[in-house]
Amino acid sequence: MGLMIRSSAIHAAGCYTATAIRKGRRVAEYTGPRLSKDDADTRFSESPVTYLFGLGRGEMVIDGHSMAMFINHSCDPNCETEEVDGRVWITALRNIAAGEEITYDYCLYDGGDDECLCNCGSPNCRGTMYSTKEIRRRKAAAKKTGANKEKAGGRAATR
Repeated sequence: MGLMIRSSAIHAAGCYTATAIRKGRRVAEYTGPRLSKDDADTRFSESPVTYLFGLGRGEMVIDGHSMAMFINHSCDPNCETEEVDGRVWITALRNIAAGEEITYDYCLYDGGDDECLCNCGSPNCRGTMYSTKEIRRRKAAAKKTGANKEKAGGRAATR
């Protein structure tokens, strides 16, 4: 199987397959130096672009500098990631045609105030690269913050 990097409609450069890939086949491994999340946060605090991939519960990350770093996010991906014995594999969710861009759902979490807007263009696009779980968490937090602001505002108005 051959992979190549070229311009992408999703984001800058993307990873494409030169040959057809069958469902279930490993497409690439996400490799690079491993860092603690705290070390990565410190090291990349001023970096506008990173290629960090969280391992396990997110305490460790891979600072990815391999072919896989060019695989773009999609809300309707043709691949998924799988962590096996501390290694991260990108595996085909369906048959992928030669020339097709390789994508997976980033399922981002813990991104601070960034919106992480999605540009995948899929009909099912969430509009963000955050996971559905993270979207629900953020909405609940915003609702709670809004309710707290209302309560505080209400108390202030009655004094």
